[in-house]
Amino acid sequence: MSIFKDASVLLTGGTGSFGKMFLKLALAELGVRRIIVFSRDELKQFEMQRVFTDERIRYFIGDVRDAGRLDRAMRGVDLVVHAAALKQVPAAEYNPIECIKTNVLGAENVINACIDAGVKRVVTLSTDKAVNPINLYGATKLCSDKLFTAANHLGGPKGTRFASVRYGNVVGSRGSVIPFFQEQKKQGWLPITDPRMTRFWITIEDGARFVAQSMEIMQGGEIFVPKIKTMRITDLATAMAPDCEQRVVGIRPGEKLHEVLVPRDEARSTLEFSKFYLIGPSFQQWGRDGAPSYMGETGKPVSDDFQYASDDAGALLGKADLMHMIDTASAE
Repeated sequence: MSIFKDASVLLTGGTGSFGKMFLKLALAELGVRRIIVFSRDELKQFEMQRVFTDERIRYFIGDVRDAGRLDRAMRGVDLVVHAAALKQVPAAEYNPIECIKTNVLGAENVINACIDAGVKRVVTLSTDKAVNPINLYGATKLCSDKLFTAANHLGGPKGTRFASVRYGNVVGSRGSVIPFFQEQKKQGWLPITDPRMTRFWITIEDGARFVAQSMEIMQGGEIFVPKIKTMRITDLATAMAPDCEQRVVGIRPGEKLHEVLVPRDEARSTLEFSKFYLIGPSFQQWGRDGAPSYMGETGKPVSDDFQYASDDAGALLGKADLMHMIDTASAE
């Protein structure tokens, strides 16, 4: 039976793009008994209540920085999806302490509240920017990943289990490039940071489903990485606005040319499955040899020099896939 069946689920950052999609999935398909939307924005919660009227939803105003409020929200909760974060790279560079308070100290608060409340499983959302980070946002998410992995030691052998899901840019999410390009093309030109730039992409729905799947199969300490496509920013611009001029404006502070989901340094701990990669924790009792299977499938160790990067030409989206992605983002 699904772990979500008749479960009480708490979703931090529940009013964001991911939160809304996960809420739809949980209500329509996962069979949850209750789902708590935990976020600090009362206006967004008010707007959500006008759209989502299911009696199983609870709206809980609170901030992950507030440990006491989290303790209260966690009472009777079985599963937690931690999606709350400050995510804007330039804003994090300019306001580093604020980003640390939410992404690192907030993560610690979530961990402690889950353990104290006896939550069964917790999945946190990570990002490709946590791999070999060069900006503060990525550094805070790397720190958060380490906290959630290590938290499996705190809950004891039968206590709360923690895992992470790491993927790239979310198509159509607030602040992402597709809605920005859609608005900007009215001006007759599109800004390109660097013609060589590539990025990983996943739809909001696929991201939500992958999180739910990871929650079902996790055993504690893993980082789950979906096999997803990449694209050149110039290809996206051409697909969206073939008649628009593309002006190179330069890379913003804290940006990379290419992103990485599985770095070479973690290849020794990585298993490949048919639809995802699994980066195992550095626990003494866990190893690639004899590692447990997932969904009846035994993972295969990748080579020690393996890297899963966005400039892999074999994973680039074609024009048809790009157009489908754009249409999906517009519909959402």
